[in-house]
Amino acid sequence: MTIASSSPPTRRARDRENRGDGTLAAVFVAPALLGFLVFLLWPTLRGVWLSFTRFNLLTPAEWVGLDNYVRMVHDPIFWDSLTVTVEYVAINIGVQTVCALAVAVLLQRLTRSAVLRGIVLTPYLMSNVVAGIVWLWILDTQLGIGNEIVAAAGLDRIPFLADETWAVPTIALINVWRHVGYTALLLFAGLQAIPDDMYEAAKVDGASEWRMFWRITLPLLRPVLAVVLIMTVIGSFQVFDTVAVTTAGGPANATNVLQYYIYGAAFGRFQFGYASAMSVALLVVLSAITVLQYRLTRAGRTDLG
Repeated sequence: MTIASSSPPTRRARDRENRGDGTLAAVFVAPALLGFLVFLLWPTLRGVWLSFTRFNLLTPAEWVGLDNYVRMVHDPIFWDSLTVTVEYVAINIGVQTVCALAVAVLLQRLTRSAVLRGIVLTPYLMSNVVAGIVWLWILDTQLGIGNEIVAAAGLDRIPFLADETWAVPTIALINVWRHVGYTALLLFAGLQAIPDDMYEAAKVDGASEWRMFWRITLPLLRPVLAVVLIMTVIGSFQVFDTVAVTTAGGPANATNVLQYYIYGAAFGRFQFGYASAMSVALLVVLSAITVLQYRLTRAGRTDLG
């Protein structure tokens, strides 16, 4: 009895197979690439060009060179908006990161219930506008249930969204409430890559949970935590919806974050060239922060062997 031996494919056959795989890959990538070109790259390039023009939708764009950027440098409201945005980002990122890390570690060390993970993620499924309106009702100075609880405790009602001191922290904490579950699940996914035998060996050596967190969890979670921080910082600098539906930049520009100021310049005063210049400046700031974060946190390297 003879057994037929299969000969290896020829080079021409392998080339045809590779071309077929490349064509199939191109078909699957094409919709995403088209969306990137139409809705991201082209608007970005057009925005950069508009930043060097005077444009109000009613007349053709007029080239003005660096005039918009010179105006931006001497605009006190722009710098005030940038300061408010940085304050918001600091509060939002600080509280959100600590809370999300605590929730992720508790999910990892105490329970891995899918039901609890779903509950934690629930606020993220709500849109920013809906979340802002709900919290606007809850924190209303006269009728909100939040202030009713404060008054029932014998304290003075707090104008959470109507006072310059309280407004920015309140908006930051509203967004912390909405996003902390999603951030926690990202960190929880990173915790799954840490081998359990490391914790078991540490327990044998008598290490406490607190010591294991500082010596094992935090160092090995660093790359994932760095990426999550980059994502959340970029998202925080782009806050708009919550401000628009709760305070509209008030009181007295106390919550006039940069995105809201850009929106007002473009669609309120039809100064699209100046709004584009501020948008380009924000893009440069975010790019610099991202590169700096990536390098300082060594996001591309892991301590796992």
